Amino acid sequence: MAPTTAAALVATARQRIANLSVDQVAADLARGETMLVDVREPEERAQHGVIPGTLPAARGLIEFWADPTNPHHRPEFDPSRPAILYSGTGCRSALAAEALRRLGYTRVAHLDGGLKAWEDAGQPVVPASPNST
Repeated sequence: MAPTTAAALVATARQRIANLSVDQVAADLARGETMLVDVREPEERAQHGVIPGTLPAARGLIEFWADPTNPHHRPEFDPSRPAILYSGTGCRSALAAEALRRLGYTRVAHLDGGLKAWEDAGQPVVPASPNST
């Protein structure tokens, strides 16, 4: 297999998932049925804050927490529930959304541009919970 790049992996993931704008994410969240997942590391959440209502799930753990057959599965992750993922700029969330899609999540998307796009659009960001992992 020929080597690839991280940028190529992200581009491929973005072709396979829904890339939502800030306005689309805000509208989905207002409806109240969407699970919003922050895939950044705890230190990033502590430093930059989170979108209100966020479920923290670091990128390195999301497949394990989201897989209902895994002993580390977390019940908040439900393949039948709509899920929107976000990261700092949208690269890690695209990769994580693609991973969830491959695990059978049929209504998974990511916030294109990540938290940066959210903040640039004037949307609210709140301090992260001290215990968020």
